Amino acid sequence: MKNMLVVTSGVVAMILSTASLAGPREDLLAQYAAAAKATGFSATRGQTLHTQNFSGGKPDTPSCTTCHGKDTRGAGRALTGKTIEPVAVSVTPTRYTDPAKVEKWFKRNCTEVLGRECTPQEKGDWLTFVIGQ
Repeated sequence: MKNMLVVTSGVVAMILSTASLAGPREDLLAQYAAAAKATGFSATRGQTLHTQNFSGGKPDTPSCTTCHGKDTRGAGRALTGKTIEPVAVSVTPTRYTDPAKVEKWFKRNCTEVLGRECTPQEKGDWLTFVIGQ
């Protein structure tokens, strides 16, 4: 009986410690998945979203690469000339850890590039892509 109690408490401790490993990026992905009713996100779709040209937004920003560049590990440049930190998490590890900031930039950038807000599926796909970079 004592051994069973030790095993049970160990399993509970493992479950609780695993739950606490989720960070802001994982929380954002979970929120987007719930909103999109998605079963998963695709880095491939995220990469396509990042590199594809759109005609619905502003003419001077037809794609994410206009400002962020094709190399996610390299710095980008805003149309104003301001340097933009790389979008790849491997280069800028503090990226996407503030949910309010992430939503602010998704709203602004998606509206400028796509001419509309990104869907939760698009946000999750794109975030999955850059987290893996």
